[in-house]
Amino acid sequence: MPLDEDKYPAETGRRRFVKGVVGSAALSGVGVGGAAAVDATTDSAGEGGGTTPFVAVENTSGPAPRGMPIIPIEINGGEISGLWPEYDETAGAAVAPDFGGSGIDYSSQWFQYCGIQSTAAIYPQSDRNNTFLNDTGTFTWQGEYESGKPLTVDMFEDYQDWGNGIGDPGVGKPASVVWRTNSDGNNGAPVQIIRSVEVEKMANGEGEYADLPGSVQSFISEATDQGFIAWLNKCTHFCCVPGFKTQEGSANFGGANAIYCQCHQSVYDPFSPVQSTFVALPRPPQTE
Repeated sequence: MPLDEDKYPAETGRRRFVKGVVGSAALSGVGVGGAAAVDATTDSAGEGGGTTPFVAVENTSGPAPRGMPIIPIEINGGEISGLWPEYDETAGAAVAPDFGGSGIDYSSQWFQYCGIQSTAAIYPQSDRNNTFLNDTGTFTWQGEYESGKPLTVDMFEDYQDWGNGIGDPGVGKPASVVWRTNSDGNNGAPVQIIRSVEVEKMANGEGEYADLPGSVQSFISEATDQGFIAWLNKCTHFCCVPGFKTQEGSANFGGANAIYCQCHQSVYDPFSPVQSTFVALPRPPQTE
């Protein structure tokens, strides 16, 4: 399996490893400028990092060197949360070994790139809010709901028909959220989530998804729920913030029904999960 590196440094009872509180809060996103903290994140005092296998939404076009890491989710009481594994002192990371019986270790190191590794949100021992909180800045429909409140399943009831004039309707309904905020609702990580019939098929290994590698299919089956899939929304090329069905011009680059980064035209397919490897950047000491 080839090694990818950063081109620009910077409702189930079986998920008992999850930590963090569930609730509502005001939110604050992680800015694109987070990648500017390169000197700190590559300092010898940093910890963690190194060669890291991970599962991602595949990069299918453009200069991005690899896909964006998938965040396993769970749904409790209608609220949608991202899973966070238990801290493993030996590994120096939060790790869920053999996630869902897939043979794949889900780790906090998946998110150590583009400056995100310098935030408390990804610090493996942080006890933070794992609920996905509504971010009204990207998709118009989210403005119907209060910013900073938990994302809930009933917000996506029209997912089989939803469209916004970009690409085809019914492909999936997206939302921008903030994940792993502190007790004041600040300093979370940027995430996008979609609900789609295609995700339901992926989870069940139906049709074309029957050809997914067994480990990836097992991971997706456990990491998605009710047609929802989520990923850390930082382009692996230049750390910009892409979007699913957000840009009119995306059709010119084959991204109308995909995740498109308008900065340099990278395209990601949320319906094509892949396992890959990259070099996770080290974390600076925890600041929160």
